[in-house]
Amino acid sequence: MATSFQVLILNQISANGLKRLPAERYTSGKSIESPDAVLVRSADMHKMDIPASVRAIGRAGAGTNNIPVKAMSARGVPVFNAPGANANAVKELVIAGMLLAARNLRGAMDFVGKLDPADPEMEKKVEDGKKTYAGYELAGRTLGVVGLGKIGCLVADAALKLGMNVLGFDPEITVDAAWSLSSQVRKAASLNELLKHADFISVHVPLLDATRNMLNADNITHLKHGAVILNFSRDQIVDEQAVLDALDGKKLAAYVCDFPSARINAHPKVIALPHLGASTGEAEENCAIMVAEQLRDYLEHGNIQNAVNFPNVVMPRESNYRVAIANANVPNMVGQISTVMAQAGLNIHNMMNKSRGDMAYTLVDVDSSVPQQTINAIAAIEGVLAVRFLPLED
Repeated sequence: MATSFQVLILNQISANGLKRLPAERYTSGKSIESPDAVLVRSADMHKMDIPASVRAIGRAGAGTNNIPVKAMSARGVPVFNAPGANANAVKELVIAGMLLAARNLRGAMDFVGKLDPADPEMEKKVEDGKKTYAGYELAGRTLGVVGLGKIGCLVADAALKLGMNVLGFDPEITVDAAWSLSSQVRKAASLNELLKHADFISVHVPLLDATRNMLNADNITHLKHGAVILNFSRDQIVDEQAVLDALDGKKLAAYVCDFPSARINAHPKVIALPHLGASTGEAEENCAIMVAEQLRDYLEHGNIQNAVNFPNVVMPRESNYRVAIANANVPNMVGQISTVMAQAGLNIHNMMNKSRGDMAYTLVDVDSSVPQQTINAIAAIEGVLAVRFLPLED
């Protein structure tokens, strides 16, 4: 009989996502006591007592700031996310943000909302007042895209189709992203160069120590006069006080973001939205489907794709008997694992080992069933964090 799995659900997850976990093998719910995995969206897991039974965590979204990733790494637990699954939703909101700023739509809507519909002079007041909200078109303007991952590439492509010029900056661009990026996107040699030439700046980078306050008082001075900053990435990537100073000094025309705060909300040139980036039914469903499929592939076959703390390791099955090992990235680990298996009389059919920073992960397909004492012997190797035996059938 095939192994069954228990999945703890911490937030409302798309039903179509949960359907990727077949009912004959998976039990999911909000009151699972000893889960094999956890599915989460925004729930804060930092203060949660995460059961020792947990083998994986899936975040139905991109950011994992609500998950204690470092603590999970120490336990050999991969934390999966769904990069790119909400990319189209964010792209469309960025385009909406540019239009809001370029056409002064926030002020115009406020103006109309304050008109008295019973006033016989309303039509005249509309005609007189509209001059205040005259804007400009996006075509011919320059968009600077900082971060050229899935979202950044889609934003760049959409801007090109609107007739804009696009500058891109990403020193860490991946090969896949480079292939998908239009040749019409011009490369900026530095962030400061991009800031000097862009009418709009849209940031699409993760929040790391290196990206915290990426846009700050020092480099905002390089902005073109009247530029617009759009931040649909993370609030702390942009220094709010530097933005407010630039708005007050008229260096910056508007700041459009997805992160309201007490400091910026009252400013008339700030358009702050309530975390709407991934808030579409399509994005939520895409994220749930993607992360559920990744969890299932890991639980059943040990394969890892899109874990924020593990290397990508995907090995097609060549045997009914597989061992998955998470371990510290130290010398001779593969040799020790192989020795233990050889001593148990196991023939290794196929093996894959990859590392990412301090973490390494190994998949081993063998030709016969693996005794529990062998699993225990591998677990006892210094540096091994977690071991699982994954037979296709019990």
